[in-house]
Amino acid sequence: MATTTRPITIAILAMGGQGGGVLSDWIIDLAERNGYLAQATSVPGVAQRTGATIYYIELFPEQVVRQVGREPVLALMPVPGDVDVVIAAELMEAGRAINRGFVTPDRTTLIASTHRDYAIGEKMALGDGLRDHSKVIEAGRQAAKQFIYFDMAAMAEQHHSVISSVLLGALASTKALPFPRAAYEEAIRRGGIGVEASLAAFATACSHTDDRAGGPANNEPPPTEPAAAGGLHPEVRALQGRLHELPSQLTFYATEGVRRLIDYQDPAYADHYLDRLQTVLECDRNHGGAERDYELTNETARYLALWMSYEDTIRVADLKTRSSRFRRFQEEVQARPDQLVQVTEFMHPRVEEIGETLPPRVGRWILSSSRARKLLGYATRRGRFVRTDSISGFTLLFLLARLRRWRRRTLRFELEDGRIEAWLRQVRAVIAEDYALAVELVRCQRIIKGYGETHARGLRSFESIMNFVDGLQPGTGAADLVRRLHEAALADDEGKALRALLTELKQKPLSIESA
Repeated sequence: MATTTRPITIAILAMGGQGGGVLSDWIIDLAERNGYLAQATSVPGVAQRTGATIYYIELFPEQVVRQVGREPVLALMPVPGDVDVVIAAELMEAGRAINRGFVTPDRTTLIASTHRDYAIGEKMALGDGLRDHSKVIEAGRQAAKQFIYFDMAAMAEQHHSVISSVLLGALASTKALPFPRAAYEEAIRRGGIGVEASLAAFATACSHTDDRAGGPANNEPPPTEPAAAGGLHPEVRALQGRLHELPSQLTFYATEGVRRLIDYQDPAYADHYLDRLQTVLECDRNHGGAERDYELTNETARYLALWMSYEDTIRVADLKTRSSRFRRFQEEVQARPDQLVQVTEFMHPRVEEIGETLPPRVGRWILSSSRARKLLGYATRRGRFVRTDSISGFTLLFLLARLRRWRRRTLRFELEDGRIEAWLRQVRAVIAEDYALAVELVRCQRIIKGYGETHARGLRSFESIMNFVDGLQPGTGAADLVRRLHEAALADDEGKALRALLTELKQKPLSIESA
């Protein structure tokens, strides 16, 4: 007796620690308890980020097996064009599934979390190496029969659960599998681990997607409203008032900049940020910025906030001693409340970092004294391991972080403040003759990033470009030339590409148009 019944095919793509195995087990238990044969296989990727583990499940109704009188032959791996459900525990894994042909518009329900666990290439990029996630979402809309997507990691965190429970809730809401919601919940209960939290996350995911699971609609949760001004500190309310006075095109980056700088230093520092931004906005308005949606000021809002929140020893110590960081460690290793998590930091400050944390006169003396540099270099040459879960280690970094109130009196602040002012002066100086060049000069700030030697290398490349720009005449082609130099600076961490391009341009003078 022949049958045309085909198995239900499910592919789960998840990285280590995301609970792909737990989700697979729940689905297997769910199917077997509700009249289906189930087969599951898993193929691990090369590494946690370079290749997710693929959990593949095929389900076949037992009733058909009894009618036919023989066991079905089930596949061990998903076949492109023949997958009913694809579940991706991270957005770029959904992109991988689409690229491999697992998602098709005539068959596939695609479920994906929109949060990101960044790829090695994205983390290593000298500039902004993040991939454009909107392209993955658009591809999902076109490729899938049904597409459910929202930040499932955030939802799981709200319930102190794991993402697998939210993914299961999203799956239940799609009706892609022939099982009632109660059967899913029973599978979670039979799992016996973190049951209450998992059920709560599962229920929230179901209610979030139930009403919108009929098609590939945008299932992103609506943005949250800002906190009421009445509950804010007076200085923060004043900053909020200044933000409301800015053109609407600047709201996003300027608001994020203010938040970042309050967290980094204090409201007065954020107010200074807005003062600087206002000077650029005035120049922008006077030179046709409104017709360009204030592109120059918007870019300045972004990169000025990044530069003003430069990473120094005080900032590093502050970030390493935050309670949110220790809570994240607890969650990542899934430690129980009664378990201790040991955290060991490797600290290797250079002589420059130590000297620049001191008052300007003292810091300059240390950095200019060969004897002082030698003594400090000897004391710090090997670095040291600091356990921030211990009283002594935590206290050391905690006290260093408390130096934030004196940051404006350090040599590093004096140096960075001077560099920022020189950069903004150079931007304002060229805007009248070449708006595009001013924008490119602002964007060059992204070369400067990180801490220690990474920051030093980026600063050298930035200053090389600024010095070269001093010899340029603003006009057609200047912005493109600066963009080329900017891209060369980001091509490698040693600055070889930038030096080669600068040498070429100096040895073989070109007109701005031909450059």
